[in-house]
Amino acid sequence: MAKTTKFYGTGRRKSSIARVYITPGTGKIVINKKDMDEYFGLDTLKVIVKQPLVATGTEGKYDVLVNVCGGGFTGQAGAIRHGISRALLEVDAEYRPILKKAGYLTRDPRMKERKKYGLKAARRAPQFSKR
Repeated sequence: MAKTTKFYGTGRRKSSIARVYITPGTGKIVINKKDMDEYFGLDTLKVIVKQPLVATGTEGKYDVLVNVCGGGFTGQAGAIRHGISRALLEVDAEYRPILKKAGYLTRDPRMKERKKYGLKAARRAPQFSKR
């Protein structure tokens, strides 16, 4: 039985976590058992997901299987991009300067700020009334 080569990368953004598996193939991208066109409605999100593959010139060479959970569609797209970039590093370490320069390897640190006591939200204070 021939062992298929599978490369793994974890991507995160906001509260989304993407587990990405890359195998040599025809360039098919499957997200949560759905085709990418079916999963993401907006074209901008599809472009975000494909960015690391386009930057390294490997767009039609690898099949991408993604399991993503948490957050919204934009956060998930960013997490998938991060995961694909990390998985491509496992494929070939020479992609590192290209991906690093484009900023795809950096985890976006922006998160939702926690609610504080005495306030209605993270920074929203209760409405002030003089009387």
